[in-house]
Amino acid sequence: MRYLPLTATNRAEMCDSIGVKTPEDLFAGIPEQARIQGLLPLPLHQPEYVVEQYFQATAAKNLNANDAPFFIGGGVYRHHIPAAVDALIQRGEFLTSYTPYQPEISQGTLQYLFEFQTQVAMLTGMDIANASLYDGSTACVEAIMMANRVTKKNTAILVDGVHPHYAEVAETYAAMTGFNVAKQSLSAIALNAPDISCVVVQYPDFFGNIPDYRALSTQCKAKGILLIAVCTEIVALGALEPPAAWGADIVVAEGQSLGVPMSFGGPHVGLFACKQELLRQIPGRLCGQTVDTLGRRSWVLTLSTREQHIRRDKATSNICTNSGLCALAFSIHLSLLGADGLQKLAALNHAKAVQLAESLENIGIAILNTSFFNEFTVQLKKPAAAVVEALAKQGILAGIPLSRFYQDRPHDLLLTATELTTEAHIKTLCATLQQEGC
Repeated sequence: MRYLPLTATNRAEMCDSIGVKTPEDLFAGIPEQARIQGLLPLPLHQPEYVVEQYFQATAAKNLNANDAPFFIGGGVYRHHIPAAVDALIQRGEFLTSYTPYQPEISQGTLQYLFEFQTQVAMLTGMDIANASLYDGSTACVEAIMMANRVTKKNTAILVDGVHPHYAEVAETYAAMTGFNVAKQSLSAIALNAPDISCVVVQYPDFFGNIPDYRALSTQCKAKGILLIAVCTEIVALGALEPPAAWGADIVVAEGQSLGVPMSFGGPHVGLFACKQELLRQIPGRLCGQTVDTLGRRSWVLTLSTREQHIRRDKATSNICTNSGLCALAFSIHLSLLGADGLQKLAALNHAKAVQLAESLENIGIAILNTSFFNEFTVQLKKPAAAVVEALAKQGILAGIPLSRFYQDRPHDLLLTATELTTEAHIKTLCATLQQEGC
């Protein structure tokens, strides 16, 4: 591609066309404190080995989460990833593949994506799943926009307990694309407004609770409102009944827990599944099974013209690709586990969380949940943010203070346990919390 420099006049015309004064206005949604000020503090004009030493020294400052007592969850979870996952996804034919623009010559890619879709549909209990999206939060927004198209309405109700980050992503999309987002509590939900397209719930919710959404599902169906279920901890579906069982119309999830490392927040993989009658509005890519001219089993991209996703306002999605390598990692990990293995992994996660909760109760810390899978909320005697900072200095990653998202909950702390949480980790956390007077 040729380099075509823009003149100041070109830039001014582009800004005028989209309604901003300067390119800086495009970054207005990023908080000032999150922006990099000036140049990065990198060594300039140094030999390669000096730069390598610099980065190695900088990386050494990070706390090794594999060794530390680790109780952080909140949408991204630390799980064991079998060595076979990395070994397989790093094969050249997987690692270097992109997206099947000419699907008929990408049979291997299409096959694993078809198998991935099948696994997601089975996990969620839904009729059909797509070939993945970017992550859980954008999958949630895609579900809302799909509901708007299906119902021809434009307001999404987010029930308390939906991840705050997912809510923020939905609000950002809403501001730019013209739909509305409202928040309501499950106990006092009102669905009387005529423009409600969908209700979004999380399962388990952000605080770790496992609500019963059956009554809500009945209300939604009576009013022609779609029910969207969000699951940020996909391992939970190895223990809980699938969202389809209690009436979800669309299920979206973050698939990071299986096969994908935390990676400081990404890249991850969004899961998307729905009922059969919504099939033609599904966003992203969909792989189907067929036979070739010789009668051999083969795979195709289906229900989608090859360039559907760049057809501007006529497309079902603005996503032109998918998290293919992460989807493959998810599929390999789940295949290695099998149905029995996933159930055992889920049971182990829950058992670790129960052990953690009981240990905390034994030292006088209040558990706020009446139900949970591997994550729950506690109330400390001191502000949780200060406690988390104090424990981090001692090499303990002690969860997420809810004051980060809810200013009226300064003492509440979200804790997670997985199969990698050891008895020694739990004892260390409890002893240190006691020392801190919590």
